[in-house]
Amino acid sequence: MTAYDPIELKRIRWRSRRGLLELDLVLEKFFAGPFDQLAPAEIEAYRRLLDLPDTDFLDVVSGKADLDDPEEMGIVAILRSL
Repeated sequence: MTAYDPIELKRIRWRSRRGLLELDLVLEKFFAGPFDQLAPAEIEAYRRLLDLPDTDFLDVVSGKADLDDPEEMGIVAILRSL
């Protein structure tokens, strides 16, 4: 990962705490592994995913729904693989 503001990374990590346990478990694995390898553009795509309501986010991660944005779907593909 390219240098990114540590305070902003803490904000992203905090926003990743969701109200659904299933989603929290996937996102914890994401932060434990692949997150550190993301490019800044991928981090921005992930931030956009965090704007989704919890239930919509879970539907996307579980494969029940897809998104139109290819950058966001790239992050979703990583999340689905965990």
